[in-house]
Amino acid sequence: MTAPAPASRRVLLAAPRGYCAGVDRAVIAVEKALEQYGAPVYVRHEIVHNKYVVQTLQKKGAIFVEKTEEVPPGNIVMFSAHGVAPVVHEEAARGRLATIDATCPLVTKVHKEAIRYANEDFDILLIGHEGHEEVIGTSGEAPDHITIVDGPDDVAKVEVRDESKVVWLSQTTLSVDETMETVDALKQKFPLLVSPPSDDICYATSNRQAAVKAMGAEADLVVVVGSKNSSNSIRLVEVALDAGARAAHLVDFASEIDEAWLEGVTTVGLTSGASVPEVLVEEVLEWLAQRGFADVEIVKTAEESIVFSLPKELRRDLRTEAAELVAGGAEE
Repeated sequence: MTAPAPASRRVLLAAPRGYCAGVDRAVIAVEKALEQYGAPVYVRHEIVHNKYVVQTLQKKGAIFVEKTEEVPPGNIVMFSAHGVAPVVHEEAARGRLATIDATCPLVTKVHKEAIRYANEDFDILLIGHEGHEEVIGTSGEAPDHITIVDGPDDVAKVEVRDESKVVWLSQTTLSVDETMETVDALKQKFPLLVSPPSDDICYATSNRQAAVKAMGAEADLVVVVGSKNSSNSIRLVEVALDAGARAAHLVDFASEIDEAWLEGVTTVGLTSGASVPEVLVEEVLEWLAQRGFADVEIVKTAEESIVFSLPKELRRDLRTEAAELVAGGAEE
């Protein structure tokens, strides 16, 4: 009697995955700044939440700092894709720094909505994770009008001044389903709740979650390439499990995959967060192929063609501007 043939092993590769237009723009902006102005170029916070990207840019001469005050006067500082509050721009001006704003245009859109509704004296319920850089930046646009709502469980404690003037906005990298669950709970409490003119969750976040949903039920294991501090990457793990995957794990590199995860697995789903370069996905594919998972099927749910222009500040002589700022401060 012949032994049964082993089940075929395959990889379901999500598309789209990896870099979104905002991340691509931010990373290229750092590289261009280093080319044009030379090192060092300072970056406030990680330009995007990915360990490999940050390490690569550090090797090229980027210096990452947590506070604007850490940048010596007369230098160039770039603000990350997550956006910053107005107070950070004021800190840079006081510090005699030339600035490049690499905020994702979709985050800038949320900032503008916050300003608009604050000017109209609305209470703004910002759905997002307390302490995340993007939420801190958006809240800083209208701190007296914004209340952070960190998921459905937060809704019960939310209070507003006037229930007829309440609007919700959201962090751009959240789970679509959880956000709408929070919105539904808010609408039950505040029936006149106003929605933003267009969806705040970015197209890339939505598309990557849709692709994971499409493959999740077929996958015994889903591997998400992304860093532990990447909100959209963490959400992909949650979406995979909700979609029916038996297991899902977040890894920065192929070397972090535990071979024990493959026990009894015939189908592996693979995707990556919006701040992950494709080279890291290719390394995981190679790692899986070496263990019998050489058959790769693409699971495609959307086409992406959006491209954002680089920050306008890169068209200026920022080294000269920075030097002039320092000289002007010395004269005062």
